[in-house]
Amino acid sequence: MNKNELKLLKNISEIDGVSGHEKEIREFIKNEFLNVVSEENISYDRLGSIIAKKEGLSDGPKILITGHMDEIGMIVTKITDEGFIKFQTIGGWWSQVMSSQKYTITTTKGKKVRAVIGSLPPHILQKEQLAKPVDVKDMFMDIGVKNREEAEKLGIKIGDSITPYTTFEQMGNKNYLLGKAWDDRIGCAIAIDVLKELKEVKHPNIVYAAGTVQEEVGCRGAKTVAQIVNPDISIALDTGIAFDVPGTDGHVKIGDGPVMLVYDGGLIGHLALREKMMEIADELKIPYQLDHLQRGGTDASQMHLVHDGAPSMSFIVATRYIHGHTSVIHYDDYKNAVKIIVELIKRLDKDTVNKITFD
Repeated sequence: MNKNELKLLKNISEIDGVSGHEKEIREFIKNEFLNVVSEENISYDRLGSIIAKKEGLSDGPKILITGHMDEIGMIVTKITDEGFIKFQTIGGWWSQVMSSQKYTITTTKGKKVRAVIGSLPPHILQKEQLAKPVDVKDMFMDIGVKNREEAEKLGIKIGDSITPYTTFEQMGNKNYLLGKAWDDRIGCAIAIDVLKELKEVKHPNIVYAAGTVQEEVGCRGAKTVAQIVNPDISIALDTGIAFDVPGTDGHVKIGDGPVMLVYDGGLIGHLALREKMMEIADELKIPYQLDHLQRGGTDASQMHLVHDGAPSMSFIVATRYIHGHTSVIHYDDYKNAVKIIVELIKRLDKDTVNKITFD
C-alpha cells in the first residue's frame, strides 16, 4: 500500500456527502478523473452524477462501471428554541447505532459544524426504556449552543446535510481500513483506479466510469446515468455484508476477495457475465467470493433495465458494520476488485459481449 493509495482512500472516505448533497465528493472525483481523461470526456446527468469516458475503439461495446457517491446521513428538519437539532434520516439507519455519536452538519455555505446525538443516562431511564432502542423521532443533536439564535448565527438552516464524523485509520493489521462512507466511497475509489489502470492500455471498448447520486434513496442517479450511456455491460461497484464477526456464519469474510452477488433485492446477477468474471479471476488466481442478499440492492438494479436492457452485476467489497457510523474494509479486496474489472475490460470486445448477452 503506497502513500498515494492511502491518501486517496482517506480523502474519499472523509468527504461529506449524503444523498442529494454530493457536490463536494463529485468535485473530488472529477479531479481524479482528470488525471486520466480530458475535460471534454467528462459529462453529467441533471441530478449531479458524473461520467468519465475512456475510449478504446470508437465503435466498441460500452462498459459502464459505477460507484455511488452518496452516503447515509440526515438532514436538518427543525431547530428547537433551545438550539437543539431535529433531523430526518437519509438512507437506512438502525437507531441503536446512532446515539452518542459525533456528526458533521454542513451548511449551505459549506461551513462544518460538529454535533452529537444526545442521550439520557441510564440512571434516569425507566426499565421499559432501557429495554429498547430510542426511536429516531425522539432523538436530537446537540451543537453546543444556548438557543436557536446561536444556532442560526452558525448558518444552520432546515435542509442542511448531516454526516457521521469519523476519521480514516489503518487498524492493527494495516490492511484493515476503518472509515466512514465506505458505502460507497470504496466503489468510487475502485472506479477511479480502474480508469487509471486503463490510461495506457489498449482495449476494444468504450469505458464509462461514473459516480452516481442518490443510491441510498432509490438508485436514482444510476437510472439517469444508464439512460445517457445506454451500456452494453454494466457493473455496480458497491459494498455488502461481511459475515465474519461474532453471531454470523462466516461464509463471506473481508480479505478473502471481492464478492459477486448472484442475487440481491434488485437484480438477478447476469449468469454469463458472472461466469466470465469468474473465469478471469480463476485464470489469474485472483480471489473472489459468491453471495446473495435477500434484501437491499445496488445501482445495477436500475442499470440493467434501461433501453433494451444490459447484462449487469453487483460486484461488492465485503464490509463490516455497513449503514453504521463507522465501517471496516480490507485493502486486498479493494485492489483485487480493481484487478478483476481491469482484466474483464481488457478481454471484452464485440464478439465476447454479444456472446455474453445472447448465447
